[in-house]
Amino acid sequence: MTDATHFDDDENGPLKAPLKDIAAYIWKRWTTYPVWLWTFFTLYTAAVACDLLLPLVSSRLIEALSGDRISNQSEVWTSYWLFAGVALGLYMFRNISVRFWIPLASRNMKSIVVDGFRDVQRFSADWHANNFAGATVRRVSRAMNAYDTISDTIVWFVLPATIVLIGITAITFAKWPLIGLFVAITIGLMLWLNYWTARHYLADDYTQTNTADTRIGAALADSVGSNAAVKAFGAEAREEQRISDIAEDWRWKAERLWLKSTNAWIIQNILLFVFQAGLVGLVVMEWTNGRATSGDAAFAVTSYFLVSGYLRTLGENIRMLQKGVADIADVVAYQSQVADVVDAGDAKDFVPSNGEIRFENVAFGYRNQDSQLYRDFSLVIAPGETAALVGPTGAGKSTFVKLVQRLYDVDAGAIRIDGQDVRAVRQASLRRFIATVPQDPALFHRSLFENIAYGRPEATLADVEAAAKRARAHDFIVKLPKGYDTEVGERGVKLSGGERQRVALARAFLADAPILILDEATSSLDTETERDVQAAMSELKEGRTTIVIAHRLSTVRNADRILVFERGRIVEQGRHAELVQQDGLYAKLNRLAQGDLIAAE
Repeated sequence: MTDATHFDDDENGPLKAPLKDIAAYIWKRWTTYPVWLWTFFTLYTAAVACDLLLPLVSSRLIEALSGDRISNQSEVWTSYWLFAGVALGLYMFRNISVRFWIPLASRNMKSIVVDGFRDVQRFSADWHANNFAGATVRRVSRAMNAYDTISDTIVWFVLPATIVLIGITAITFAKWPLIGLFVAITIGLMLWLNYWTARHYLADDYTQTNTADTRIGAALADSVGSNAAVKAFGAEAREEQRISDIAEDWRWKAERLWLKSTNAWIIQNILLFVFQAGLVGLVVMEWTNGRATSGDAAFAVTSYFLVSGYLRTLGENIRMLQKGVADIADVVAYQSQVADVVDAGDAKDFVPSNGEIRFENVAFGYRNQDSQLYRDFSLVIAPGETAALVGPTGAGKSTFVKLVQRLYDVDAGAIRIDGQDVRAVRQASLRRFIATVPQDPALFHRSLFENIAYGRPEATLADVEAAAKRARAHDFIVKLPKGYDTEVGERGVKLSGGERQRVALARAFLADAPILILDEATSSLDTETERDVQAAMSELKEGRTTIVIAHRLSTVRNADRILVFERGRIVEQGRHAELVQQDGLYAKLNRLAQGDLIAAE
C-alpha cells in the first residue's frame, strides 16, 4: 500500500471520551450562559421557520402570477410582499441571532483552554513525565477549535437541516403521498449513508490522523526544546529526517482519510441526482395528470433547492462533526481522569510553624517498580536543622523530597510537617511554604522580575532587588540592557548555569519559606561561581529547616546531620567527621570523591 513509516499510538495518552460524555460536555458548555443561549435559540428558530416557509410563499406567488394579469394584481402584490417579508425575516433573524451566538462561543472556547490547562495541572509528576508537553499543548489548543467546529455544525447545519427536511417531507406527503414517500426514503437513505460513513467508514481514520497530528506537535516541541543538544551533536539532518518520518506518517493517514471522504462524497452526489431527477419528474407526472399546478411545480423546485442545499453539504458537515468529536475527546477525557494526588474533601490550608519534618513508618513504591522503595521508614528532621541526603543513585534521596512536597502519596504510614499530615492539607498551601532550588532551575520565558517574584507575585521591585542582592544576582542583572525586565528565554536559555542558579536562589529568598530544599544546587557550576552560590545558600539556610541533596560531598561537610541512603533505607547518619571514622558507605563515597579509591584499585 505504502512504504511510509508507521507509529503506534502513545500508550500514555489520555483515554478517549465516549460520545455521550462529549455530548454532555458540549451541552454543559452551552447552558453555562443560559441568557445568551435561549435568546439565540429564539431568534434562530424564527429564522428556520422563515426558511421552511419560503417554498410555500413561492408557490403562492407563482400561482398568483399564473392567473389573469388584470384581475389578479392585488393577489400578486400581496403574495410578493409576503414572500419578501419571509425572506427578510430569514436574513434578519439569522443575523441578529449570530450576535448572541458569538459571545457564547468565545466565552466557552476560552473556558475550554483554561479548564483543560487546570485539569492537566492537577495530574501527577508521573503523568507529566510520561506525556510529551508538546502533545498535551496540541490536545488542549485543538479542543478549543473542536468545540467551535462541533457547535457551529450542530447549530448552523444539523438542527436547521433536521427541521427543514422533516417539514418539507411532511408538506410534500400531505400534497402528494407518493412524492412524499419518495422524498422521505431518499432523505432517509442519505442520512443513513452519512451516519454510517462517519461512524464506521471514517471514524478510525479520523482518530489515527489526529494521533499523527498530535505526534507532530510533540516531536517538534521535543526537537526545538532540545536544540542545544541537536547542535552539539551535529544532528540537524537526523532530526529533520525524524520529523520527516513522523510527518510522512501523518501524510499517509490524512491522504487515506481524504480519499475515503471523496468516495463517500461521490455516492452522496449520485443520491442527490436521484433526488433531483426523481422529485421534479414526479411533479411533472402529477402535472400531466392534472393533480399539480404551476405553483406546485414552483414549490417542488424551491423545495429541491432548499433541501439539496443541506443535503449537498451533509456529508461534509457530518465529517466535520466527526473530526470535532475526535479533536475534543482528549480534553473531555481529562475531566474524568482521576489525578494520583488529590486534596481531601475537608483539606485545610497548611499552617507553618517551626519546620519540623516527620516520617512515620512510611511505605512507598513507584508504580513501575516491582517492590517498594521505602518500607517502614521513619525519620525526624528537627526545626532549623540542615540535613544532607547522600548515597548512590536510586537510593531514595530525590524520592524523599518529592514525598515531603507531596508530589506522590505514601502507600502506608504518614508524613507530618509541623504536626500536620500532608494529606490533610491543601497541596498548593503546603508547597508555598517549601522553597526548592533544583540542579536545573525551571525558569519561565518571562522577565527576570517575574521569575524571581514567582513565589510572591505581589512583591515590589524593591523586594525583588533585595532578594537578588542576597542571592548575588543583582550585579549581573543590572548590567543587562533591560535589567529586571530582561526576558530569559525558554527555560532560561539566555542565562548561564550560574546565573540561572542565582535567580533560583533569589526566588527562594523572596519566598521566605520555613523549609528549604537544595537539590544538587551547585553540581554543575565552576569553582568560582560555586563559591558565590554557596555563600548565598549559607545565608539562605539560616533559620530554616534545610534538606540538601548532593553527590559532591564537599558541599555537605558542614551539615548538622548527614543521612546516608541505600536502597530506601538510612544506613548511616551523623556529621562528616563521625561518618568518615565509621569507615562505612559514607567513608567509601568520600574516598571515591577524593580519588583515593580509584588509586587503590
